Amino acid sequence: MSRVIAPVTEHAQAKTSVRWKIFLMLLLLVTVNYIDRASLSVAMPMIASEFTLTPVMQGLIMSSFFWSYTLMQIPGGMAVDRFKPRLVLALCTLLWGAFQGLGALTTNAVSLLLTRLGLGVAEAPVASAGGALNAMWLTQHERVRGASLMDGGSPLGAALGSLLIAWLIVVAHSWRAAFAIAGVGTILCGIGTWFYIRNQPREHAGVNDAEAEHIEQARQHEYEKEAKELSGNTIDFFKYRSVILMFIGFMCCTTLYYGLLTWMPTYLHKVQGFDIQQMGSASFIIFLCGFIGELVGGYIADKWLASGAAPNLVMRTIFGVAGVVATVAVFSVAHAKSPATVVILLSITLFFLRWGGLYWSIPAMLATRHKVGALGGLLNFGGNIGGMMIPIVIGAIVQYTGSYFLALMCFAAMGVGLLLCSVGIDFETKIPV
Repeated sequence: MSRVIAPVTEHAQAKTSVRWKIFLMLLLLVTVNYIDRASLSVAMPMIASEFTLTPVMQGLIMSSFFWSYTLMQIPGGMAVDRFKPRLVLALCTLLWGAFQGLGALTTNAVSLLLTRLGLGVAEAPVASAGGALNAMWLTQHERVRGASLMDGGSPLGAALGSLLIAWLIVVAHSWRAAFAIAGVGTILCGIGTWFYIRNQPREHAGVNDAEAEHIEQARQHEYEKEAKELSGNTIDFFKYRSVILMFIGFMCCTTLYYGLLTWMPTYLHKVQGFDIQQMGSASFIIFLCGFIGELVGGYIADKWLASGAAPNLVMRTIFGVAGVVATVAVFSVAHAKSPATVVILLSITLFFLRWGGLYWSIPAMLATRHKVGALGGLLNFGGNIGGMMIPIVIGAIVQYTGSYFLALMCFAAMGVGLLLCSVGIDFETKIPV
């Protein structure tokens, strides 16, 4: 009798939820990641005064992170496929914490720029590692939620970073102390990552059989649908329209986002007259709305997909709404008359723009299991080309026109690009590469 009952009891066992704890840790890592990135934007008015920086030089320094970060995307994605996400995540987090801390020791524009280049190299593989964990740990109907949870760390980190860094600057009377504290916190997160995250569910002591089987059965069903003949050449991705549109669409989305991330605090300070505390509080509200929007978008998409709706209908609708509303809202900022209206419009922009974070579920939808990391690296490479250019472009516009109007028009154009590219992607067909 006991031999008959035991299997029934085992199958009735409730699933553990380690996979979601993994993604909560990824949320923490990406949040810390963006606190480190936001620290420079918040501190820039003080740094610009101390180092006597022109708007163009400010733009160069804020874009320098993206130079190395972008160029290392594809190598970073390949490293994730070869060395697995756990090791890559832990090492990257330790290194980026070190470079963030070194920023506190800089004495001029060149030395600060070099630390930002190092930060970009260290952070480059993190997003691809998260995409690989998405494919390894989550089922098809959980991946959009997982992607939005992980990528939600971007606006959450920007929100908390704006508030935290501004508060540290006010309390310590030093942007250097804020950089040093952020660096130490990042290193501690890297240590925690190594001890908790695992590459596969069966490798984690906290995963029970029910959760492992839940994941493995879904993956097996998915693997049976994959193409048997794989070329193995990452460059072959560009033969497919969906990949090209994904590349350009995410580039438009992140160009708008990084433009706001890098220049919005200075805009609020210079144009709207906010002091450092008001700037931090307003940025916190705006980016917190982005975090909430990302979670809402992910929840809607996951529930809609789980109901049996076609992925093309769901994803094209989500991205279409995001593109239209974000474009209209950021365009309206240029014509707003009061600081309160500006904050409201930027909050609406971020709420819907962060639905674009669902792009991080696309590599797992389109790529075969051996190439998720590489396609994730390609996605982030395209996304961060805009990050390389937009801080410099905005700096040049501000310096030579004395106005942010054209900058806001550039942002609106990126919203249109997000809309047009997203509705052309085929989310239902695997790329045989």
